[in-house]
Amino acid sequence: MSSRVLSMDLFEIDGLPLHPLIVHAVVILVPLTALALILGAFLPAARKRLGVVTPIAALAVLVLVPITMLAGEALAQQVGPVPAVVHHAALGGLLWPWALAMFVVAAVQWCWCRFTEGPRRTARMILAALAVVSGAGSTVMVVLIGEAGARAVWGG
Repeated sequence: MSSRVLSMDLFEIDGLPLHPLIVHAVVILVPLTALALILGAFLPAARKRLGVVTPIAALAVLVLVPITMLAGEALAQQVGPVPAVVHHAALGGLLWPWALAMFVVAAVQWCWCRFTEGPRRTARMILAALAVVSGAGSTVMVVLIGEAGARAVWGG
């Protein structure tokens, strides 16, 4: 029983393009991480209960986004320069800075609350604002990118 798990192409699994497979992890993880980050910013009990999960999830997003982009570029080369695919790819390139921001805020929030007595009121407000902006921005970008990807695949 011989099953090929990884094909010769780095961005294929058993002949299937990696991009449509891995993109679902990003689509799920980004909004969940954003929600955890925002809850942790406003509810100390949630932040304490989530603990290191939020920065780990943000790190996973930060790692998955460029892999998804590279897999998407490989798939786009196979498809060719279709305008809808080009638009989807252009939007996709805008997600990484948002994912980076979300990771930085999650890491700072966790470290500050874990290793100190926590930030003072002004710093808490700034962290909360950054959590909302990075979390909402990341989620909005995923929605826009996903919508453009769906149009590229299904038309419209």
